[in-house]
Amino acid sequence: MTLSDVLVPTYVQMLQALSAWLGKAEAQLTPSEAGALLAARLAPDMFSLSTQIRFACVQAQEGVFRLQGQALPASIQVLLDEGRNAADHPGTIANAKARIEETVAIVETVASELRDIDPQTPIAHALPMGMVFDLTAEQYARDWALPQFYFHLVAAYAILRHQGVELGKGDYVTHMFAYLRPGTMPAP
Repeated sequence: MTLSDVLVPTYVQMLQALSAWLGKAEAQLTPSEAGALLAARLAPDMFSLSTQIRFACVQAQEGVFRLQGQALPASIQVLLDEGRNAADHPGTIANAKARIEETVAIVETVASELRDIDPQTPIAHALPMGMVFDLTAEQYARDWALPQFYFHLVAAYAILRHQGVELGKGDYVTHMFAYLRPGTMPAP
C-alpha cells in the first residue's frame, strides 16, 4: 500500500460527503438560513464554515501535490485567499460545492498521474509564519496531511450540526455502506 492509496480515496470520499452535507443543508434550511450558514462559526475566534470548507480543499490538494514533489498550483492560493476573506465574502452553498467538486477533480487527476514515493523521502513543510517542519513523506501524510484535512472537515460538520442541519454518523461514514454485509442493517 502506498501513501497515495491512503490519501486519495480518503480525500475523495470525505469531500463528497462534505458536499452531500451541504446538499442536506440546502434542503433543510430556508434560503435566508442557508445564506447565513456559510458565515457561521463554532466560536468567535474560529474560522467560518466557508473557510473550513475551503481549507479542507486546500489540504487535499496540497497533500497530493506535495507528496509528488510538485509545485503547488495557483488553485491552492485562490482557496487560501477566499478562505481568509470568507468573513467578508462567505459565498453561497453552490460556490462551496463547486470548490469541492473542483478539488475532487484535481485530486483524481493528480492521482491518475501519481508515482510511488519512498515513504522516507524528506519533505520540508513551511508555514506562512516562518515555521518549517522537516518530515519524511510518511510522517507528512500521517502527522500533517490527514490530521489537517480532518480538522477542517470535522469543524465543518460540527458547524453544520450546530446550525441545526440534521446530520448523523451515517452521513459522516456513507462510504462504509459499500462494505456492509447484506442482511445486517438494523430495521428502522
